[in-house]
Amino acid sequence: MAGQQSMARCRLCGEALTETFVDLGMSPLCESYLRADQLDAPETFYPLHVRICPACLLVQLPAYLPGEAIFSDYAYFSSYSDSWVAHARRYAENMAGRLGLGPDSLVTEVASNDGYLLQHFAAAGVPVLGIEPAANVAEVARGRGIRTETCFLGAETGAELSDRFGRADLVVGNNVFAHVPDLVGFTAGLAALVKPDGLITLEFPHLLRLIQGRQYDTIYHEHYQYLSLLTASRALATAGLVVVDVEELPTHGGSLRVHARHADAAGEPAAAVKAVLAVEAEAGLDTLEGHQGFASQVHTVKRDLLGFLLDARARGSTVVGYGAPGKGNTLLNHCGIRTDLLAWPVDRSPHKQQMFLPGTHIPVHEPARIAATRPDYVLVLPWNLRTEISAQLSYVADWGGRLVFPIPTLEVIAP
Repeated sequence: MAGQQSMARCRLCGEALTETFVDLGMSPLCESYLRADQLDAPETFYPLHVRICPACLLVQLPAYLPGEAIFSDYAYFSSYSDSWVAHARRYAENMAGRLGLGPDSLVTEVASNDGYLLQHFAAAGVPVLGIEPAANVAEVARGRGIRTETCFLGAETGAELSDRFGRADLVVGNNVFAHVPDLVGFTAGLAALVKPDGLITLEFPHLLRLIQGRQYDTIYHEHYQYLSLLTASRALATAGLVVVDVEELPTHGGSLRVHARHADAAGEPAAAVKAVLAVEAEAGLDTLEGHQGFASQVHTVKRDLLGFLLDARARGSTVVGYGAPGKGNTLLNHCGIRTDLLAWPVDRSPHKQQMFLPGTHIPVHEPARIAATRPDYVLVLPWNLRTEISAQLSYVADWGGRLVFPIPTLEVIAP
């Protein structure tokens, strides 16, 4: 392992990655769901050994495999989360009004998925361009009438797309800044896409909230880096982009929405930028030492969840899952949970139903199966959608069933 550590280099500054943030062992790709005819074939597991750069403090997972191996065909469709679509609609309405966007404007979204966000701009008469590397997901967006290019964003593709379609008044990147192995090239692509006086907004899970909320299940191979405002600012600076404002959001367990502009158009940053940086510094995220101790929090989450599931089995209680998100696969694989402790989860996405979870081989069913079988407990794997899912599962109370939330601390509640 020492030899591997000396070879791994920070993707932002090039420093040797000799420091560990947390090591979750080996795990399969979290969105690599299996068909029944694949269950007897070998699966590839990759390390989930997260490092921290001792120089620039970027928390990162070495690129054990390229983005093309993960995102070219993808099982995640944003539109199956009602709360996320509503979040996107509110954003679109706000930004259209704030920036005065109209028929002569352009909104470009990177990692535009199935058109969940751009559909709201398009409905308001604002021209849009989606950039989505997953061909299967991009096809769904095109079916909705959303102009979508299938490619990965980098310095060259950013320049090419801006030549073809024009530079954008607004460039959006929701839950993609953490997903790119070529962080510097991607950032250069963002700079190429936006007008000289245009705005970029990026949403990504906040490293501070990951640590405070014990959200270790958000660590998986699709997430190449885990960003603070400090490290995001350093990444943007590589392409001459400056953070001008920041918002703290409740999404994904606590996210940041960073607003950035070209340095020439940046002006004085909003007070919120200084405030968030101060909170991060108070928590120690401006030092290497401030990132230590997370591994012990991970152990507590694993111990409590396994203790509950083993006790439920000993009592003869039935436990099923709700949701089959990527984060759930990190949690289940790290804890060694199989069908003896979790019979099955359900998921609203038909793309996951009748499939099997990677690594654990637990079958995924349609949501109606919960009411049909009346289990004692429902383990909620997308715990970040607690309010939405608690409402969807309110009927579990009809037979005295309980909901289980594993993170940040184990909770067993009546819906």
